Amino acid sequence: MSLYTTPLQFGYFLALLFAVLLWYRGWQEERLSDKFLGFVMFFLAMEIQDYTFGFAGINILWEKFDGFPRYFHLAFAPTIYFYLKAQINRDFRFKPIYFLHYIPYAIYFIINFVVFLQGNEAVNSFRSSTLSDYLGWVETIAIWTSYIYYFYQSLRIYKEYRRWTETQFSDTETISFVWLRNFIYLIIAGEVFKWAWGLADKLLGDLPFEQDWWWHLFTVLIICYVGIKGYAQHQPLRLSYTSKIIVQNSVIEEISVQTNEPKENEYESMKPKIETLMLQEKLFLEPELSLSDLAQKLKTNTSVLSAAINSNFGKNFNDFVNEYRVEEFKKQIKLPRNQNYTLLAVAFDCGFNSKATFNRAFKKFTGQSPSRFEEV
Repeated sequence: MSLYTTPLQFGYFLALLFAVLLWYRGWQEERLSDKFLGFVMFFLAMEIQDYTFGFAGINILWEKFDGFPRYFHLAFAPTIYFYLKAQINRDFRFKPIYFLHYIPYAIYFIINFVVFLQGNEAVNSFRSSTLSDYLGWVETIAIWTSYIYYFYQSLRIYKEYRRWTETQFSDTETISFVWLRNFIYLIIAGEVFKWAWGLADKLLGDLPFEQDWWWHLFTVLIICYVGIKGYAQHQPLRLSYTSKIIVQNSVIEEISVQTNEPKENEYESMKPKIETLMLQEKLFLEPELSLSDLAQKLKTNTSVLSAAINSNFGKNFNDFVNEYRVEEFKKQIKLPRNQNYTLLAVAFDCGFNSKATFNRAFKKFTGQSPSRFEEV
């Protein structure tokens, strides 16, 4: 064990452990997103495998498997992209046509595998050839193109998804998946760091083996973050979002304005019904209240209800429900029977199910923090 070997071995086996756990849970609970994330963890393990074995003095990868295509850079970004799509939509299914996204990786694997099968001499000859240099540049361009395209698409879908959740759910904290956005940024930062280190390696001459250890340590940190956050991520059963929903709704709304969509005065007729459910039945006390739940109570669809809430109250569904919860909290916190309870305990009784959502909503509707309000 040493400063170099211990962190890499820890990260390597942790990544493999999380991969197995995620694959098992994905199979047991039929979570496609877990299966994709399991592959992401496996790819991260393979990223540091050579150095993990090398620092440990294990040379089997070079003695027996030199030239074997064991890197997954070209499969990495599309797998993260499909993980996001499966995570925000439990109905998402991986269709055979989606394998087209992995064609660049398949080409890389086939070329290198064919060379590997011909033996060490063929591998060494291929590496020293002009064709290998050319393919190396093509591979680098393909990797960066893949990262840019799939990470851009992932972030675009993520932003659309975040806007969508605010119109559908009263609490978005547990389904915000902020960690996934941070993961994408970490991967981008890691690749830039790796590229800069490789550039320095070429400009300064071949750096010692130990110097390349630093960007592998960065990968270990990513493994720890992704594994812990990804495995602990809340998995809602009813989450069903696709980026097409926004397009479809906008088209439906545009057509319905001219045809069957309720007019402004018809939205107004829904106002007392909505207020009755919120004030008398206090539906806002249900922590996982969604727009769909409220629509079922009113025997209408989510598009009409969302438009009615916007028209009558000037808020999206998330703000609409959380304002009721804040007002309820302001009443409950002053009652003698609640004096021995913490602010968060009272907030949970008022329908909130996360501290972050409570603090953010309270500050938004009162202009001050809950603790400051209590002091007044």
